[in-house]
Order: sequence, then structure tokens, then C-alpha cells
Amino acid sequence: MKINTEWVSHFTDVIMPVWRDAKTWVPLYIVIVVLLFYRFGIRVWPWLITVGLMMLCSDQLSSHLIKPLVARVRPCNEPLLEGQVRRLLGYCSGSYSFTSSHAVNHFCIATFIFFTLKEHTGKWIGVLFLWAFSIAYGQVYVGIHYPLDITCGAIIGTGIGYLFATLFNRKVKLPPVRKTFQKAVAS
Repeated sequence: MKINTEWVSHFTDVIMPVWRDAKTWVPLYIVIVVLLFYRFGIRVWPWLITVGLMMLCSDQLSSHLIKPLVARVRPCNEPLLEGQVRRLLGYCSGSYSFTSSHAVNHFCIATFIFFTLKEHTGKWIGVLFLWAFSIAYGQVYVGIHYPLDITCGAIIGTGIGYLFATLFNRKVKLPPVRKTFQKAVAS
């Protein structure tokens, strides 16, 4: 658990608790939705509904199926690690650790956005995977997950996101890109 104990700094101790918090990213989600409405108008509704269903599935799978089945104690609650894990959140949830729902959900949304919007935005949208990784990394950094929790969460989330993106692109797909929009986004 070097991520939580050795690879640390005062700066990341302050940033990571905020960075990994889902509420921190609400402005990003709003900007994405506004840009999509600007670009596609009401034709974006099937995309938004698909995202909602996908996030419901990914969160339910991680939080309500896998976690209770595996029942892995969080590192911050593990008696054998008492005094070894830094608790940067000031608390430790009593829920289970495996898999990281943050990792599942953020990799899920990054994958879905990448495969449904890259035609409209260019490949730079792949930066969302770095964003998802940094949030998942933050979960280990603050002491509430093990590295395997986020690794498996990332794999599961990527798989769910890819499945939903593939189904969306086959059945619905967003309208073709206007060259002016693509140029504006790329610059």
C-alpha cells in the first residue's frame, strides 16, 4: 500500500480527498450535457437515457452484487492494518471494498463517452481515461480501497461502458458531425 503510505505529499493529501469525490465533477458533467445539447439538440436524449441506464447498471453491479458477494473489508477498517493505513477522509465507510464503485462508474462513463463521441470530438477525448484513473488512484491514496479493488473496478467499468457504447452505436448513434463543430472542439 505504498500509494497510501509512501508515495504521498502534503499537496496530494489536500487534493485527493476532494479530487476523488463525485460531487467535485458535477460541473464537468453539466458542461458535457450543455455541449451535447448545443451540438445535437433534443436528439441527445437517447444518449442521456442510455448513460443513465448504464450508470444504474454499473453501480448496482458493483455496490449491490459484487461487494456483498466478495465481502472484502476496506483497508481503513482492516484490523490487521490498524495504524498502517492513513485515513485521509476522516472516516471509513462500513461498506465493502471490492470492487471500487468509483472505479467502475468512472471507467464506465469514460469508455462510453470515448466510443460514442470520439467521431464528433476527435481522439483527445481519450483524456477521460486519465481522469478516471486519477479518481480511482485517489481511492487507494485516501485509504479506502486496495489497488486490486480499483484495477478490477476499472476492468468491469470499461467492459460495461464498451457494451453500452456498442449497443448505442448499433441501435441509435448520434447524428453525423458538422465540420464546424468538430473544428471548434478540436481547437
